Amino acid sequence: MGQIMDRLQAFGEFEIIHFGDKVILDDPVESWPVCDCLIAFHSSGYPLEKVQAYSSLRKPFLVNELDPQYLLHDRRKVYEHLEMYGIPVPRYACVNRTEPNQDLDYFVEEEDFIEVNGEVFWKPFVEKPVNGDDHSIMIYYPSSAGGGMKELFRKVGNRSSEFHPDVRRVRREGSYIYEEFMPTGGTDVKVYTVGPEYAHAEARKSPVVDGVVMRNPDGKEVRYPVLLTPAEKQMAREVCIAFRQSVCGFDLLRSEGSSYVCDVNGWSFVKNSYK
Repeated sequence: MGQIMDRLQAFGEFEIIHFGDKVILDDPVESWPVCDCLIAFHSSGYPLEKVQAYSSLRKPFLVNELDPQYLLHDRRKVYEHLEMYGIPVPRYACVNRTEPNQDLDYFVEEEDFIEVNGEVFWKPFVEKPVNGDDHSIMIYYPSSAGGGMKELFRKVGNRSSEFHPDVRRVRREGSYIYEEFMPTGGTDVKVYTVGPEYAHAEARKSPVVDGVVMRNPDGKEVRYPVLLTPAEKQMAREVCIAFRQSVCGFDLLRSEGSSYVCDVNGWSFVKNSYK
């Protein structure tokens, strides 16, 4: 964020006003500085409703619109929104529980598959919490491959996944999305839009491979620039427009000649790239 602010300032056309935590959290919106253009995006503890009130009062130009940012916290809503705009997503189904360990008549679990509303997902399949801020994602493997489960998580030190050979059953303490596992050849593609006309893409080693984070001599995660296909560029444009987020990061799975969007993060920063 500091890099972005420094460059806007250096451009010479903008005055940057940093609101700061005290202003955002404590002061009434009527006393917030007046600005022509607002950069605002959700993070933990960020008072999005208050910022919406400020936006209604002052009507600045919004780089990323505020209302759709609520969608990003619910993976069900993200997938529904993507489908509404014709953007390809993995085949998936939702299991919604109002209380932990609730028995559901539309959910069946067998040794090597689950069935949700009559739709069968054979292992390996992916299990994601519906809460978009929960990054504890599981992959369950078939008995023919020795079974077990791999947990993916936000990088901790040099690890981004952990294999649990004895875990066979799926989680039951909440609501989850289940989707078929897409073979991607061991890479994830991260795409970043800057408006609907521009997208930057990078690949990194997928945490599914062995969970070890590849780092360069400076200790930064290794990422490779990627050229998007015309179809993927169109998908980037559609994601940006669908969620009304000019700066928008999302994850792309390239599998067997097709591409799918599997996560939309909203305002995201490209890591360690001067360009």
